[in-house]
Amino acid sequence: MAKITSFVTRLHSSVEPSKFNVAPLYHNFSSQQLAVAGDQHADTYSAFDDEIPTVDYSILFSDDPDQQFLALEKLSHACHEYGFFYLVNHTIPDKVLDNVLKGFSDYFDPTTIDERRVYRKNAPSDKIRWDLNSYTGENREYLKVIAHPQYHAPASPSHSISKILEEYHKAMRMIVVGLARAVSKTLGFEENYIEKAFNLKSGFDVMAMNLYPPNSRSKGSIGIPEHTDPGFVVTLTQDVNGGLQILSHQGKWINVYIPHHAILIQLGDHLEILTNGKYKSHIHRVIVDNNKVQRISVVTLHGPALDKFISPGTEFIDEEHPQKYRGLTYKESLEASGGDEIDVQSSLEQLRLV
Repeated sequence: MAKITSFVTRLHSSVEPSKFNVAPLYHNFSSQQLAVAGDQHADTYSAFDDEIPTVDYSILFSDDPDQQFLALEKLSHACHEYGFFYLVNHTIPDKVLDNVLKGFSDYFDPTTIDERRVYRKNAPSDKIRWDLNSYTGENREYLKVIAHPQYHAPASPSHSISKILEEYHKAMRMIVVGLARAVSKTLGFEENYIEKAFNLKSGFDVMAMNLYPPNSRSKGSIGIPEHTDPGFVVTLTQDVNGGLQILSHQGKWINVYIPHHAILIQLGDHLEILTNGKYKSHIHRVIVDNNKVQRISVVTLHGPALDKFISPGTEFIDEEHPQKYRGLTYKESLEASGGDEIDVQSSLEQLRLV
């Protein structure tokens, strides 16, 4: 793949060298340091209201080269220094976002829970999976569906959620393909670099619709415990703000307050692997605060094709940057932690070499 140097050269000449050349620190922490960071506010799970970058999607593709450069600069900084950002002025209509959140608020009606129980885990090959967990380590009701390369959705006598979900996912995939092209440019490559590296055309996408707190009494403050997510990027929308907390690359927990009709973008483990740690994923968690506030989130993990072998690109390896991860197919990496494909569990630590 031919490397494009003009953007990177211009970018690095316009900012302080240390801003983009120093790798984020998070994944260099020892396990003891991570434990300290994770337990820093173990009693209350408090976090800081810190700034989170905002990227204007429309300007990433501006016909004005100066405007496009500024937008790509912001995207590069967000990917390198944070690993997550708010995406605004995207192409998804507000109505589509509102419909999917309202649709699942109705779908999780406690009186229709028996309709959902049919999707409780049956086999590793499940395309749709539902569960309701209420214990000290996790408190949520969720529905997971494999949405790409083949679309699956629940058949519900009470709610016509399938069409709403399909419309949302198609619109979100267009955004993700656009982001792949923009992120490729920030890395200094042709815009189809990531699309080819991950074979995104056949990418494996899993959507998770979560209800916090679940339709039962919660047993603690944790909605989902600390974790990272596999794939290229994770997209998230929600109906009620608060609850989600992200551990920054500097080891500080940050509260996430998504602007209305914006999308939270989080970098996935496999972008970290492909870039050999240049762009990193991050740990995050959900705090439910003992059922005081109900929240719906729609999360999509946009991954490579299942049969695509993912390892650090040779362009990111040299004497100063040795290979940090071993390669596996995306399917193998999803199953490395003992889960099924639809579980989309992280295996980043198993793949780490140094």
